[in-house]
Parts: sequence; structure tokens; C-alpha cells
Amino acid sequence: MDVMGDKATLFETGRFVQPSSREDTETPDETGEIADEAAEELRQRLAAEAGDVEAMSVLGAMLLRRGDLDGAEPHLRAATAAGDRAAANNLGVLLHQRGYADEAAGWWRIAAVAGSAAAAHALGRHHRERGDEPAAEYWLRQAAEQGHTLGAYALADLLEHRGDAGAERWMRVAAERGHREAAYRLARALDRGAAGENDGDNGVHGAAEAEQWYRQAAARGHRRAALHLGTILERRGELKEAGRWYLTSAKDGEARAACALGFLLRDAGDTENAAVWWLRAAQDGDGNAANALGALHAERGETQTAERWYRAAMDAGDVNGAYNLGLLCAEQGRTPQAEQWYRRAAYAGHREAANALAILLLQGGDETGAEPWFSKAAEAGSVDAAFNLGILHAGRGEDEAALGWYERAAAAGHTEAALQVGMARLRAGDEQEAERHLRCAAGGGSAEAAYRLATVLDARRPPEPAHELGEPVHRRSECEEWYERAASQGHRRAQVRVGMHAAARGDVVEAARWYREAAEAGSRNGAFNLGLLLAREGSEPEAAVWWQRAADAGHGRAALRLALVYARRGELAEGQRWADRAVALGPESVAERAARLRDALRQELSA
Repeated sequence: MDVMGDKATLFETGRFVQPSSREDTETPDETGEIADEAAEELRQRLAAEAGDVEAMSVLGAMLLRRGDLDGAEPHLRAATAAGDRAAANNLGVLLHQRGYADEAAGWWRIAAVAGSAAAAHALGRHHRERGDEPAAEYWLRQAAEQGHTLGAYALADLLEHRGDAGAERWMRVAAERGHREAAYRLARALDRGAAGENDGDNGVHGAAEAEQWYRQAAARGHRRAALHLGTILERRGELKEAGRWYLTSAKDGEARAACALGFLLRDAGDTENAAVWWLRAAQDGDGNAANALGALHAERGETQTAERWYRAAMDAGDVNGAYNLGLLCAEQGRTPQAEQWYRRAAYAGHREAANALAILLLQGGDETGAEPWFSKAAEAGSVDAAFNLGILHAGRGEDEAALGWYERAAAAGHTEAALQVGMARLRAGDEQEAERHLRCAAGGGSAEAAYRLATVLDARRPPEPAHELGEPVHRRSECEEWYERAASQGHRRAQVRVGMHAAARGDVVEAARWYREAAEAGSRNGAFNLGLLLAREGSEPEAAVWWQRAADAGHGRAALRLALVYARRGELAEGQRWADRAVALGPESVAERAARLRDALRQELSA
């Protein structure tokens, strides 16, 4: 039972009762007290001295409220002896404040038996503190059923502690009567229940009702309710109202709300004010805010300040602090320190730290030491670690094990893992499953996956129908869309394919643009095709420049084209040199033609 030594605590317990014309009426709040308290006290004292029992009780209550225990006790005892149950309850409060808990319980029992709900509540709490839960439940239920708000809340708290299903009913009763903590706890229970409903109709209804109770508690000044209400609104995209509730909660001292408000401000581009709230939260021991400050200073290049805040986060019990210290040290090339911090975070269960530690060990050549950390991170849910395990097994030629980890990472949305699974399925001939994974990877932004998906769709595309006048009718196909997506991301082979499709429909300018982009990025096919396009347009000298670039990169057909160009120009030795190059590069059909040209040029030179 709380020690009740001051006015505020006395009122909050609900134990202090002051009678009026209606028996057993609780003392009003300080804001409702009579302005001229001294005059009222004098009036009650005169009435008490004249033998008025109710005046004795009221006078005793007034003195008790003021902290004058010695002055209050004789008046309360006199009123209690005359049968005033409110006086009996307040006498119990007085004795409890003096440290006579058992004697206080005796007077509360007398008042409770006489029908005092406040005394029943106080007696119930007394028994609970003594560990006598059956007696506590009996008296708290008496108080709750008489409409005592604190009694309903205390009963709900007791039943919830025991896992009793009836707890929610009494918590709701207390909340409906304006008890803010009851409203908050009811909201939390409804929130948890809604989460367990898997977003069904019951879950949606429960979440909506939880929000209402959060609002009620927050409006009454409950700072954690304001925090949760802000979180709900932020998730829903109502950022302005979310910010108001975060601000309300933060001003009341809730560090998590100050931290959340900082992130809201940062996302709005106001990093200066974000830092102010993060600082306030970090100084109150919020590790997440300390990490945010560390990241902010790290972005500004203030590494020493960043490290200080990361350490503060770690000291606050936030394992992300150690992980971030590891990242900071790794960026600075301080590998031993990075490994130390990664290990600390990894041993504390930080999965991404375990993955980072494994990568660090692998880069140092310690594959044996890296694999267990990859496994630990992957089992803890790190998608990157699962993908890295796939790479590790693939490097050893353990394709089946690699595929298993790739599939696990792909199922969690890892783009590159989905690409690897798609490629493996293509190799196995399972085109349908390959397409599914390639679509996932391409949708996730993988240019290679978009290209591979386009080639799958291109291979199964029927021939273009012919126009009745003999002109081909071009319809934009899905495969072209994927080629273009990959091409726009800089995929060279896709750029060549887009150029080929453009050339096929007669769009020479578009074809040249894509061929040139691919060629300038190092694509020998792009350079060769650009040369063909330029030659057809009558720009053979420029075409020769691109063919030479392609041939230098190992393109046999480009070397053969150069040999023909130089042969036509009469530069037989240069033509023979490129013909030799074409023979060496192949493929076989090109090599055969180049060999015939080379032999002819050799005969010309020797004639």
C-alpha cells in the first residue's frame, strides 16, 4: 500500500472521505474547495464542540487533509464512536499514515461493513499488500459493485494479475468512469487482441476501440497513451496530429515520444529541431535517440561526437549502439575495433551485427569463422545473412545448399536472392517457377532479373503477324517493356536488345541511341550493331571506328567487317591483319569466312 503522507497522494488513493449532507461522500478536488477554508473550519469546530457528529467527521477530515494528524484524530475517533462510517474510513487513513496498518484495517472493515465503498477499496488494497488475494478480491469487488472507480480499477488489476477473464470487464468499468490508467491499460489489451486477430474484422474493430481509449487516456494527461496514439496516427499517415500527441507526451517527460517526435521532424527535413528532441530523449536515457544523434553527427563527419552518442546508446542498454560503433570503425578502416564492437552486439543477439562480423571475417580470409555467424544471423531472421550463406555455399560448389538459402532469402523479399533462384530454376528447366522468381526480382529493381525475364518472355513470343499489304504490324510486347526497364537501369545487353527491337520497327534514331549507350558502356555487341546501323546509313568511316572498338573487345564479326572495309580500300595488309584477328576470335562460321578472305588477300599481296 502506498504511503500516504501528502495531500496529493491522499486524494489519489481514494481513501480520504469527507461527508456532506449525503453520507459517505468523497472529498472533492482542491479546485472545488470552499474559498474561505478558515471560516468553514471555525464553523465546523463550533458545531463539533456542540456535539454535532457530522461536524466532528468533517472537521477531522479537514485537519487530516491539512496533515494535522494530532488535531484530526480525536474528532475522527469521536465521530466514529458515534457511528459515522466516513469518519471510520478516514480514521483508518490517519492510522495508516502513522504506520498502524493493522489497526487502520480494523476501522476500514467497520466502515466497509457499514457500506463505505472507499473503505472497502482501502481494505482490499490492504489485504492484497499482505498477500491475501481472496480477501482482497472480496473487498475490492464490494467497492467496485458500489460504483467506486478506484475499486473497479484495483479489482481489474488483481484479476489481470491472476489471468482472470473478468479483468477486462472491470477495467472497462473503471475506464468508462474516467480512470485514465484504466483507459490506457484497456487500450493496450485491445491493441494486443487486435494484433492477434490477424487483421480480420475483429482485429479492425479492436484496433479502432483501442484508439478511442488511448484518446481518452491521453486527453486526461496520460503520457504513454499519448505516445501510443501518436504511433497509431503516424502509421496511418496522419503526421500532423501524430506530432501533436508526441509533443504532448514528450513535454510530460516521455523520452520515447521525444525520440519519435525527432524522427518525425527529421523526415520532414527539420534536422535541427529533430536533434533538439533527440538530445532531450537521450539525456533521459533513450538509447534509440542516442543512436539517432550518433547517426546525425556521423553524417556530418563529426565522428568523435557520433562515437560518444553511440556509446551513450550502448550504456542505455541499446545494442544498436555497439553495432553502430562497429559500422563507424569499419568506415574508418579500424578493422580490429570494428570486429570488437560487432562481436559485442552479435553476442547480445543483434542479427545484423552477426552478419557484419561474418563479412568482416570472410574478407580477412577466415571462412571457417564466418560461416557460424552467418548461420546465427540467418536463423535470427537476417535476410542478408541468408543470401550470404547462399553465396558461401555456391562458391564451394554446394549448389543444393546454396539454393536452399537463396530461396529462404527470396521468400523474405531479397531481390538478388530471387534472381539467383530464378536463374537456378531456368537451368533446371522449370520455366514457370523461374519466371515467378524473376518477376519478383525485377519488380524489386534488379536490372539483370528484368533482362532475364524479358529473354524468357521473348523466347515464347509468337512471330509477328503480317499486315495485309505486306508491312509488319508492331505491337509493343511485355518482353520489350522489361528490356526497356533493364536498359534504363544501364544493363548493356538489354540496351542492345532494345536497339534491335527499335531497328526492327524502323526507328533508326532510337536504335542508334540505345546501341551507342551500350557501346559507350563497354558493350562490344552494342558497338558492332551501331557500326552496322551507321554503315547502312552511309557513314562507313564512323562505323569502322565502332567496329574497331568491338573487335578490340573480342568481337569476331566486327574484326571480319574491318577486314572487308580495309580490303575494299585497297589496304590489303591491314585487311589481312583484321582477317587473322577474326579467325582467332570466331565463332566458327566467322572464322571460315575470315580465313578465305585472309588467303585471298595473301595471294593478292604475293602476286
